[in-house]
Amino acid sequence: MTKGEQIKAKSLRKADWELDFYSRPILEQDGKKRWELLISSSPDLTEGPPFRWEKRCPAGEVNSVWLLEALKEALEEATKQGWDNPLRLRCWRTSMKSMVKRAAIELDLEVISSRRTYALFDWLDEREKNLYPNQDGYMAGPLAPPPSPILNQPIPLPEAVRGDAWAWASLPLALLREAKEWPIEFGGLLPVDSSNNGEVPIPGLRIFSKARALALAGWLGGLEPVRLVIEGKQLLLEAGQDDRWLVTDLGKEIADTAQQELANSKNKAGGLQFIAIQTTPEEQLFTGFWMLRDVQQL
Repeated sequence: MTKGEQIKAKSLRKADWELDFYSRPILEQDGKKRWELLISSSPDLTEGPPFRWEKRCPAGEVNSVWLLEALKEALEEATKQGWDNPLRLRCWRTSMKSMVKRAAIELDLEVISSRRTYALFDWLDEREKNLYPNQDGYMAGPLAPPPSPILNQPIPLPEAVRGDAWAWASLPLALLREAKEWPIEFGGLLPVDSSNNGEVPIPGLRIFSKARALALAGWLGGLEPVRLVIEGKQLLLEAGQDDRWLVTDLGKEIADTAQQELANSKNKAGGLQFIAIQTTPEEQLFTGFWMLRDVQQL
C-alpha cells in the first residue's frame, strides 16, 4: 500500500453494518412478494449521515449467490461514499443467518448474530409507515399476525461475571449526550436525540467488581447486549439473537420501580437504557458502558 493509499484508508469512516435480507408486504406483478436487501451502518457518533444501501431481489433468486453479488455492489458504493469495509455484519433474523454467512465468508466479512441493530430497526419502521403503504401492490388490510416468538428460558449469569454488587440507577438524558467524551474501556454508544427533554431519566444497571471488572466488561461486550426487561420479580438481559440472561431476583418494590422507569423511557426517550461496569461506585472510569434500546423488532 502506497503512502497515499494509507492516508486515504485512515480517513475512511469505519462502522459495523446492520443487514436485513427479507420479504416485504408488497406483491410484485408476478404475484410474488418483494424481497429486499437493506444495509445500514451502525451509529459511529461522527459527523455525517449513515451509510444506507438497498437492492431488490427477484423472488426466484433468493439465495447466497445473489446476496454475494449484492454485497460486492454495496462494498463498492460504500467506498465511493468514503466508508471503509464494515468491521462486522450484524444479522438479526434467525431464518436468514445461514444464507448471510455463506455469502459473507466469500468476502472475508465477519457475521454476528445480534439484535443490536437499532439503526436498521428504525429504518425498517420508517419504511413500514411511510414507504411501503404508498407502493403498488401493498398488502393493505388485516394480515395474519406473525407467530409469537418462542422465548428462551433465561440462564443465570455465570458466577465469575456477576460482580461484587449492583445497583439500579438512572441518568438524565442530557448527560448521556456527553458519553462519547467519557473514559470507557469497553462499550457501545448510541446517538441521543437532541430534541428530547434532557431531564428525562434514563434507567440502567450499574455493576461493580474490584477484581473482575475488565473480564466482566469483555464478556458482556461479546454478548451483544440488547435490552433490560423485568419479568415478574426478575431482572433479565436480552442479548445476541435470542439469548436471555437472568441478572438477579428483585424485591417487589424495586421490580415495580424498574418496570415503571423502563416503560417511561420507552414512551419518552425511544426506549433508551444503559449498563455500566465500574470497579467501585466512586470510580470515574467506566470499564464498560453500553447504551441499549427497547425497540420494536419487525
